[in-house]
Amino acid sequence: MYYAITGIDTPDSLAKRLESRPAHLARLHALQAEGRLLLAGPFPAIDSPDPGPAGFSGSLIVAEFDSLGAATEWAEADPYKLAGVYARVEVRPFKKVLPA
Repeated sequence: MYYAITGIDTPDSLAKRLESRPAHLARLHALQAEGRLLLAGPFPAIDSPDPGPAGFSGSLIVAEFDSLGAATEWAEADPYKLAGVYARVEVRPFKKVLPA
């Protein structure tokens, strides 16, 4: 089943985000290589695809896991969570409807 993982950034966490990004992306690339990643990306803090120093307000990852517990465990071990980029992480079941 798919799970939506939403990370909400702590204020002024852009430097931590940039420092932790390679490790964060490596985990996402691993999910992608396994065919489990549906989508992933950050929420710009301003209405711009490149927010510059304004940074980001969080991230969304939708990926396939065996259970809610497995998805939660994966999310809690994310480098952004461990580095203090995310103030909190929410994991919810997600049912993909479209595109088919």
